[in-house]
Amino acid sequence: MSHGKLYRENLTKVDRNKKYVLDEALTVLEGFQSRKFDEMVEVAINLGIDPKQSDQMVRGAAVLPHGIGKPVRVVAIVKGESEKEAKDAGADHVGCDDLIEKIEKGWLDFDRVITTPECLKDLTKVAKILGPKGLMPNKKTGTVTSEMGKAVKEQKLGKVEFKVEKAGILHAVIGKKSFGSAKLKENFFSLFESVLKAKPSSSKGTYIRKVAISPTMGPSLRLDPASLETAAKSS
Repeated sequence: MSHGKLYRENLTKVDRNKKYVLDEALTVLEGFQSRKFDEMVEVAINLGIDPKQSDQMVRGAAVLPHGIGKPVRVVAIVKGESEKEAKDAGADHVGCDDLIEKIEKGWLDFDRVITTPECLKDLTKVAKILGPKGLMPNKKTGTVTSEMGKAVKEQKLGKVEFKVEKAGILHAVIGKKSFGSAKLKENFFSLFESVLKAKPSSSKGTYIRKVAISPTMGPSLRLDPASLETAAKSS
């Protein structure tokens, strides 16, 4: 069955005019014909903010209780006591000047960079390399921290970062299709609650405008934002 045919077949299971409750949407998604690989499940959230205003930037991170289904390679740029802390917590690479030098030469074989406030200035040398790839550490995402052990463990477990794009839309992965509805639901709400908490105080009107969920190569299902906010508040 070709990709196009499979997509069309899965699309017949989706009611395009409906805003689904999350449980229903996950049941439909589970019933999609599977591909030869385990698809990631992605969430898109359209926010009622103006991303051109610096005080309306929505950025943060969420620790997903079930991870995202793939190993996360963590680099800790640290000195002194934090080195042992990072190693004990399971960081894949630990160091400072030596690792920065490797990055300058083009090494990018990792998924996250964590550093301490005092080592952040050393990373300015490679900000132009890390920045465009979304790898530059940032306080808002918990990757610039004095609690190195905790930060490394969270990243290894599956901490997803989110940042709103120019059109006011935010994309994030919440796991793999094989996780099943219960785990995906828990991961979804960890992300959703973090996005709610990241609401800028200057944002007026409706904050969560649209929410959709989809597998990597499958059709998306629109969710009902009101039911999600109610569920998030009662959890």
